[in-house]
Amino acid sequence: MNAPVRVLLVDDDALVRAGLRLMLSGDERIEVVGEADDGAGVVAAVAEHRPDVVLMDVRMPGVDGIAATEELRSGAASKPNGAGGGTGPQVLVLTTFDADATVVRALRAGAAGYLLKHTDPARIVEAVLRAASGEPVLSPSVARALMDQVAGADPVERSAAPTRRERARARLALLSDRERDVAEAVTEGLSNAEIADRLYMSMGTVKAHVSSALTKLDLSGRIQLALLTHDAHGPED
Repeated sequence: MNAPVRVLLVDDDALVRAGLRLMLSGDERIEVVGEADDGAGVVAAVAEHRPDVVLMDVRMPGVDGIAATEELRSGAASKPNGAGGGTGPQVLVLTTFDADATVVRALRAGAAGYLLKHTDPARIVEAVLRAASGEPVLSPSVARALMDQVAGADPVERSAAPTRRERARARLALLSDRERDVAEAVTEGLSNAEIADRLYMSMGTVKAHVSSALTKLDLSGRIQLALLTHDAHGPED
């Protein structure tokens, strides 16, 4: 039997943490190993509890979830051989709004996905398990909505688009043709099985191309690969 997925809860609201703990502890596949009430305590909490997944609130009065996510994903609190196969815990950001530009910045910071605080409990459990196995927690429709916002809804994102586009194109030039094909499919929110079917590849080959692309581009997951590929297709000046 596989070991339970270890989860760290980060939220400044004690009632939210208590609710999440109660919800997640009801599933034998998950173990809540610790809590933090501010982003400033996340690195220390990760070092102490060694979670596979961090459920991270975005808005906190001290260090917010974006800054804490950036610090974790930069390797400051790496955890070798994690459930997701990476070098640190997967981060799922918690938010109240599904189209908040703050969430886009959290994804850019390296989060594996996001959850709404009023999400159905069963879906939160599923999201935690998916994140621990290295899968992005974004449906195709949500991915498209977020990328549409990156493309122009947020003035800050829009003003940075030309520079980001050129940098993205330069980075994607490091990939092979087939790796770029797979990256394009990832941007559409396709699963490995769907990519394999479209590109006439085996599932193993798709996974190998995704892994190779992430390594070459120094990215933490498929969501960041999708955002980078989307940036490369940004509008011309």
